[in-house]
Amino acid sequence: MPELPEVEVVRRGLADHLIGATFDEVEVLHPRAARGNDVRLEDILPGLVINDVRRRGKYLWFVLSDGFALVIHLRMSGQMLVGKPGEVTSKHLRIRAQLGDRELAFVDQRTFGYWQYAPLMDDIPATVSHIAPDPFEGEFDAAEVARRMRKKNSAVKTVLLDQSIVSGIGSIYADEAMWAAGVLPTRKAKALRQRDAVRLLEESREVMLRALEQGGTSFDALYVNVNGASGYFSRSLNAYGQVDQPCARCGQPIVRTKVNGRSSYFCQNCQKL
Repeated sequence: MPELPEVEVVRRGLADHLIGATFDEVEVLHPRAARGNDVRLEDILPGLVINDVRRRGKYLWFVLSDGFALVIHLRMSGQMLVGKPGEVTSKHLRIRAQLGDRELAFVDQRTFGYWQYAPLMDDIPATVSHIAPDPFEGEFDAAEVARRMRKKNSAVKTVLLDQSIVSGIGSIYADEAMWAAGVLPTRKAKALRQRDAVRLLEESREVMLRALEQGGTSFDALYVNVNGASGYFSRSLNAYGQVDQPCARCGQPIVRTKVNGRSSYFCQNCQKL
């Protein structure tokens, strides 16, 4: 699933191309892509202007001229592609929107993603209000989030993936942050010292910032930016997916384990906390 850096890359591309654009026509080609709506996107969106493109964690949304939001969740394989009308011909095209001389295509191979028209509450869509602030938001308080983490009896890896604690972090950047902070993924969050939990959150932000600078992490064609290009942060990974490769810090092989059913990659030698 695209994590915060990948979704932010998409948000920036959409903002560059679509702020100020007006929906002329919308065609929903697969009903799952518009699930959860009590209105028809084909009826409600035409005539509305995209005033802004925002994001929290892995969710992004258009701020519309009627005061509502169009929430977009990419989930496992969603892609938002901007181009000339008719340019996208994928058999996985789920929604097509015309905005002047541009076409916005929502391609989703696995049909887990969706577009949802929702009211805004304090500038956050109602359907996203349960998601905690992410490390790039001004209101994010690492010390307070660390205290909340340390109340959990779950493994650190599980807590980092809990979007009600901190949003935007998925398995890739959780493993990378734990490697950078020297924290074992299986350690109970409540056993962390406050300074170690804060450092872990700071490392999470740092690794995601580096990934953002490289266009995100792509392992296959399922994640691309709005122009169809892949990110290349996968070349800089120190832990995630690096099983049997030498640790960049100590040279010992990276190992793989399961934490709450999720694969985790770490160094047994230098991740001691």
